[in-house]
Amino acid sequence: MLGLNKVAKAIFGSSNDRYVKSLQPLVKAINALEPQFEGMTDEALRGQTAAFRQRLANGEPLDRLLPEAFATVREASKRTLGLRHFDVQLIGGIVLHRGEIAEMKTGEGKTLVATLAVYLNALTGKGVHVVTVNDYLARRDAEWMGQIYRFLDMSVGVIIPNLTDAERKAAYAADITYATNNELGFDYLRDNMKYSRDQMVQRPFHYAIVDEVDSILIDEARTPLIISGPTEDKSELYIAVDRLVKTLKPEHYEKDEKSKSVILTEEGTEVAERALEAAGLLVGSNLYDFENTQVVHHLNQALRANIMFRRDTDYIVKGGKVIIIDEFTGRMMEGRRWSEGLHQAVEAKEGVEIQPENQTLASITFQNYFRLYPKLAGMTGTAATEAAEFHDIYRLNVVEIPTNVPVRRRDEDDEFYKTEADKYAAIVRAIKEASARGQPVLVGTVSIEKSEKLSAYLKEAGVEHSVLNARFHEQEAHIVAQAGRFGAVTIATNMAGRGTDIQLGGNVEFRIQDELAGLPEGPERDARIAEIRAEVMAEREKVREAGGLFVLGTERHESRRIDNQLRGRSGRQGDPGLSRFFLSLDDDLLRIFGQQNLLHRVMKGGLADGEAIVHPWISKAIETAQKKVEARNYEIRKQLLEYDNVMNDQRKVVYEQRADIMDSEKVSDVVLDMRRDTVADIVETHCPPGTYPEQWDVEGLRKAVSETLALDVPIAAWMEEEAVDQEIFIERLNAALDAKMEAKIAQVSPETWVQIEKSFLLQSLDHHWKEHLATLDALRQVIHLRAYAQKTPINEYKSEAFALFERMLRNVREDVTRLLSLAEFRLPEPPPMPELPDFLSLDRPRAGPGPGMPALGPLGAAGAAANVFALGDALSPDELESARAVAAQYGPAFVPEDPETWQRIVPRNAPCPCGSGKKFKHCHGTL
Repeated sequence: MLGLNKVAKAIFGSSNDRYVKSLQPLVKAINALEPQFEGMTDEALRGQTAAFRQRLANGEPLDRLLPEAFATVREASKRTLGLRHFDVQLIGGIVLHRGEIAEMKTGEGKTLVATLAVYLNALTGKGVHVVTVNDYLARRDAEWMGQIYRFLDMSVGVIIPNLTDAERKAAYAADITYATNNELGFDYLRDNMKYSRDQMVQRPFHYAIVDEVDSILIDEARTPLIISGPTEDKSELYIAVDRLVKTLKPEHYEKDEKSKSVILTEEGTEVAERALEAAGLLVGSNLYDFENTQVVHHLNQALRANIMFRRDTDYIVKGGKVIIIDEFTGRMMEGRRWSEGLHQAVEAKEGVEIQPENQTLASITFQNYFRLYPKLAGMTGTAATEAAEFHDIYRLNVVEIPTNVPVRRRDEDDEFYKTEADKYAAIVRAIKEASARGQPVLVGTVSIEKSEKLSAYLKEAGVEHSVLNARFHEQEAHIVAQAGRFGAVTIATNMAGRGTDIQLGGNVEFRIQDELAGLPEGPERDARIAEIRAEVMAEREKVREAGGLFVLGTERHESRRIDNQLRGRSGRQGDPGLSRFFLSLDDDLLRIFGQQNLLHRVMKGGLADGEAIVHPWISKAIETAQKKVEARNYEIRKQLLEYDNVMNDQRKVVYEQRADIMDSEKVSDVVLDMRRDTVADIVETHCPPGTYPEQWDVEGLRKAVSETLALDVPIAAWMEEEAVDQEIFIERLNAALDAKMEAKIAQVSPETWVQIEKSFLLQSLDHHWKEHLATLDALRQVIHLRAYAQKTPINEYKSEAFALFERMLRNVREDVTRLLSLAEFRLPEPPPMPELPDFLSLDRPRAGPGPGMPALGPLGAAGAAANVFALGDALSPDELESARAVAAQYGPAFVPEDPETWQRIVPRNAPCPCGSGKKFKHCHGTL
């Protein structure tokens, strides 16, 4: 059967090949338009954008615009960047537009490919997001590719850390927005904590293209995004538990490196109990008593921090802070912290300042965030190994795009050594040999620690080299850009510098930036640029003759995809290249996941120290180990998603409810329904249906009515009536509560009351949602124990989470009702009146009324000041001028015949202008 499949594939091609072939007619159509667009002026080409938008407004489908839109972008790129899209890049653009993943080899120009689909989809005016893996790439691509978009009269925004809300809102309002996945996700969560639509920065989701889609949607998807707030400080407890853990011996615990967990042995438990008892941290003498749950949790986290988490591999200490190192990218994850007290345990271990634990205020996984986009696409060099996961979780198909020029890189078999020392000795030899013949070497390591270890070996051997471990994105790009120079040796964590091309002979643009930074525009600068270009071209030929870039892997990564990414750094655009991995039995992958029996059988073949072996069994064992880890990591992500899906359904309900509240002109109907439900809940709780009045908890009902509804009603008297039932109680309580609320509403303006109700609703919803998230977090930590009772944990979690959500909604209803019932509304005191001239004092004799004006009693000060013209000839010119100045402070003129104007003029505690002798607020100023 397998043979038949191979024959069929050879004759008809794979399904991927057939799909790519089916796109050729579109490519031909785009190419046929090229002469027409080349003949256009810049203004005519720019005018295409407005013409396309008009055609869309007239009902023409987006797909019909594709050939012309792509031809427009290609021509704009030629005029602005001097780059012309290859046919395979047009195919990549079509794949992205269709909402699929384009797998394109390194150096094939994915950044340029994205411009095609981005421009076409931005024509709708709904906004397109281009998602990158770091801030440097977001800024670089927005500036670089932005030249095309701006030439075509489209706006470009970029989201980077530390922007104000106004700047973010402007960037999201642009036609095209470049941003990192973290910034997008956190903005979404922050928006759903705002109290009005005006404060929100994002607009409705439309279309996103994810660059390095495997890194963002696979590697980073194991960690959810969490916005949190500090809880109580427990620094002393962390330090005390850490001190204890450091005294434990290896026989006191068992560790599982696969799951990064540590458990105490029986002897270890005994030792820990006695130490905790001596420190006064234990209640009773048994560590696992219910009262010691918190201590056990901190003890477990301190064990993991000290035994499983390694400095310079899992984290680094910089500036007195513990910063997480991403296990896949080797990058520092500034601002990210481990949850559940683990970060604090590592801080205690390292002796740095312990930041308080945080409580979750809002969270979302990348899976559920990116599934909010109606249309999603991605691009990367390596996605095929994870195609099943992309389809299962995101409904995204992976399409392999052929290279523009055939790949000439040689991928050699792995070299296998018995010990790590033998392996490093062989690596140093291989680097020295390559460097001696001028072949540039890119050395891939799995961690910062391994990078620095190899660097020490090379220094000892006298080999000049650069070390790159993804600490600073911009420096990273500049170092990696020159990794293809003659004789260069660059050590990098496997993912470092991803997104920057390694060009043989060096990168012209980066050399110009680095070497001519201080040189002003002019003939001298132009001459130096020409020299640099000539140098790079000459050096490129020398490097090609030396064999191109040599990619040397120091060990296999857990994921085959990361290894493929490293290999893909060599052999871009038909360049020659070489890749080889060096392995040993001491490598983490083989030590933890390898088939030990098989490997040791191979070793029995009499492998001498320093001798290498290449064996198909070894390659098979390594591939099996990698598949095991990939499957395990997929299960972790899948399980994370299964649990988050439960929360996601609830998150959608809460966020939609928040949006409805903010968008509604008034929410009185919602508040009324909440009041009705709360009253019914109170009565049903204390007077259960189907029971007799003598069984009711009358005192409890009276107390609940007083505390929750702030009502003092004769419940005891109601009980003495004949034919009393729950419906009568509900009806009378509703009537009393309605009357109470109507009286409160009358105290303020209708607009103010709407804002009060909205504010109470949103604050209560946010408070209880935060508490609900904390409860769900706690539930997830223990739900797996239900498996011992032969129950499926995820089903139990769904059931419990639903009940908790119902309880949360009930609490919100009760909370809003109680707050509005208990609230007292006091209007602010008026500002002090300005000092009035003597002639406007209240006891000054008044001039008679003018013609047609009613006689007035003593005027309020404001009234007198404002109505200067009513005083007629009683004022001298100087007094009249002063009166006008005072009147100006009170706004509109006081009109005696129109009491409505008095509201804006007369202070509430001044005498009423009508002459009644009462204060204005008790007369015509009553609200």
